[in-house]
Amino acid sequence: MTDQTDDEPQPTETPAASAPSAGGRFGARIRKSGYLQRWLLLGVTIGLVAGLGAVVFYLALRYTGEFLLGYLGGYHIPTPVGEGGARGDSGFRRAWAIPLVTTGGALLSAFIVAKLAPEATGHGTDQAIEAVHGDPRAIRFRAVLVKMVASALTIGSGGSAGREGPTAQISAGFSSLLARRLHLSDEDGRIAVALGIGAGIGAIFAAPLGGAVLAASITYRDDFDYRCLLPGFITSGTAYAVLGAFLGFDPLFGYIDAEYRFERAWPLLWFVVIGLAAFAVGYLYARTFHAAVRLTRRLPGGPVLKPAIGGLLVGLLGLLIPQILSSGYGWAQLAADRGSLLGIPLWVVVVLPIAKIVATSLSIGTGGSGGLFGPGIVIGAFVGAAVWRLGELSGLPGVPHDPGIFVVVGMMTCFGSVARAPLAIMIMVAEMTGSFSVVPGAILSAGIAALLMSRTNVTIYESQRLNRETAAAERERRVKDDH
Repeated sequence: MTDQTDDEPQPTETPAASAPSAGGRFGARIRKSGYLQRWLLLGVTIGLVAGLGAVVFYLALRYTGEFLLGYLGGYHIPTPVGEGGARGDSGFRRAWAIPLVTTGGALLSAFIVAKLAPEATGHGTDQAIEAVHGDPRAIRFRAVLVKMVASALTIGSGGSAGREGPTAQISAGFSSLLARRLHLSDEDGRIAVALGIGAGIGAIFAAPLGGAVLAASITYRDDFDYRCLLPGFITSGTAYAVLGAFLGFDPLFGYIDAEYRFERAWPLLWFVVIGLAAFAVGYLYARTFHAAVRLTRRLPGGPVLKPAIGGLLVGLLGLLIPQILSSGYGWAQLAADRGSLLGIPLWVVVVLPIAKIVATSLSIGTGGSGGLFGPGIVIGAFVGAAVWRLGELSGLPGVPHDPGIFVVVGMMTCFGSVARAPLAIMIMVAEMTGSFSVVPGAILSAGIAALLMSRTNVTIYESQRLNRETAAAERERRVKDDH
């Protein structure tokens, strides 16, 4: 037998049955306080950890990428304006090294996960959402630390993944730890973990308002948990302040088409086209990723070999289409610039959304570690870029001179629909790009895509429940079964 520590999930207890000294003075104060004081204290505490976790992971990812893909692979990827705006290398100096680096990074990441915390495999956000609906005390803090290291290795070596999954798991894991140590009620524990998810994602993307709305919407496919909204403002605002104090407050993508103005109504029809295209690509993204997960489970090989093979295939695909390597935020930035986008071959722009879906499925669907939000943003950006390129070639009226607005709306629409959180993603992307002026076109595009997606059962996060009623009924059945 092994001794339990505070890092391990403890048996579920109600606050009434807990020791009076649980969590010390802070825990006692939380349990005795009213709604406002309780969520002010918990919100600030979770926000501080979410912000610091985002800073630590950002730095770990930056230096890991510079060493693995940059120094060993001899290839430097473009970076968004908020991270320096480097245009990256135009070609590979050591092309033969790229598949070796992606394979080695995936192999080391999978080995660490398999040995230390097997539950840290995959993208992480689903596990946090499951904790909201199941046991909010269930996330081991060890898994959080393993997730951070493994994801830095996966993404830093060129794996196609996002950085929001690890940061969401950091703050959600800390919230789970608080629920255990302070003996929070099940309801408060669920809210705390949801706040952690939103604050972590909002912090790493410097999008506090979107993070607060995300906390209230990401746990359901067709519902919104208003209890998380007001505490989410405190949590996400605190996380944003902490991140900005270390890394600055500039939007991730700078200001894309911040001065764009709609002057006529009929060009809005182009946003109907973007909505339809983004729905189709988002639907394909979710179906392909989940199919890859199911196929990987049936294939022979252990939890270390399968991600390594996925890493090798990503490296080989990256030699043909370099834009699929790593997070890809810098390529999304370049797609928003007319000159840079015209410099990318048309076939690459059109094919890239599908290639990025394949690369993400190979990197994360095979058991690698990283998020799905980031790739979804890049996929959506190139959906918008492809519509702009094809529209400009067609000579049809209403296509803007610069592609920025199409790219930004594509970001909002594609992942917003497949994550079943269109409002939260729209706000987050507007904050990431400084482009609130695109909202009139975005609500049309995102609304069409979200309505079409709602007619399916498809979501990128399979742990989401349909709504609050079905989640409550499920918890009631679980309680009856336990008794």
